[in-house]
Amino acid sequence: MIEPTLNYVLCSGPAAEGTLPVTPAIEPAPCGQHRMAYWEWNATGNPAHPHVVMCVHGLSRQGRDFDTLARALSPHARVICPDVVGRGHSDWLADPLGYQIPQYAADMLALLAQVHHAAPIATLDWVGTSMGGLIGMAVAGQAGLPLPAPVRRLVLNDVGPTIQWEALQRIGQYLGQLVRFESLQQAADAMWAVSTSFGPHTPAQWLELSRAMVRPLPEGGVTLHYDPRIVVPFKSLTQAAALEGEKTLWQLYDHITAHTLLLRGAQSDLLTRDTAHAMALRGPRAHMVEFDGVGHAPTLVAPDQVAAVTGFLLASESVMAG
Repeated sequence: MIEPTLNYVLCSGPAAEGTLPVTPAIEPAPCGQHRMAYWEWNATGNPAHPHVVMCVHGLSRQGRDFDTLARALSPHARVICPDVVGRGHSDWLADPLGYQIPQYAADMLALLAQVHHAAPIATLDWVGTSMGGLIGMAVAGQAGLPLPAPVRRLVLNDVGPTIQWEALQRIGQYLGQLVRFESLQQAADAMWAVSTSFGPHTPAQWLELSRAMVRPLPEGGVTLHYDPRIVVPFKSLTQAAALEGEKTLWQLYDHITAHTLLLRGAQSDLLTRDTAHAMALRGPRAHMVEFDGVGHAPTLVAPDQVAAVTGFLLASESVMAG
């Protein structure tokens, strides 16, 4: 079975302040810089394949979330799945206020520049789950960014410019609460308790999704993979600031020129059907596919979810035009 390679890109970031906790997997970032890890999948036999698909995960997740989708896409493209800074194998920021969309988007530009330097990108697509979709809107919705190629096709997975305040409050109840688990299975069980909205998964599927969600502790056992301080800017968000942010996100969305596919969990509490319908009528006029029995957010593991994404990204231009 094909496996990805782990690579790193050096990114600019907030100036270092104080010290960072050191674990076997996480070292303090130098002043003003941090490393972002990314997983590269390529089953094409062509390490310079010109088609690149960026897959960017949600708020408390990491790049190995996309293993199933990446295996399906990798015979046709280079698939790049970053661990957004503060997660997975990436550095933790010295200043937790840097854990916001502008920093994440800047990091993605640095990553794309490095990937493009290694082998030129002619076709660029983007798959973003939740936060990864917001980063995608920031990248695809701003003219003049130093992209190696325009975003051609954009998949927004259960996210849009309007985000329900109640859903943000629900996520804030568990985000950043790091605890020690005796085993991967114990951690997987605890994560399932707050992730049932992801929809039906077999025990084996959920255990595999959970594997990269933990890191070992020096004293034994495991804990969650991310910097608990990613919650700092999230917790400081007020409802008034969230409403103001919506205006900016709609402006970005309205400037997107990429063909856009919107995936929605039919029971999602973060992306309402009204918002999804509005997204179909303005900006790139997204085509929506809805998955019953799923809330926020589809994990892109189920065959119908994988087929929706691969069918969209790999369709010919004549099919898209029709």
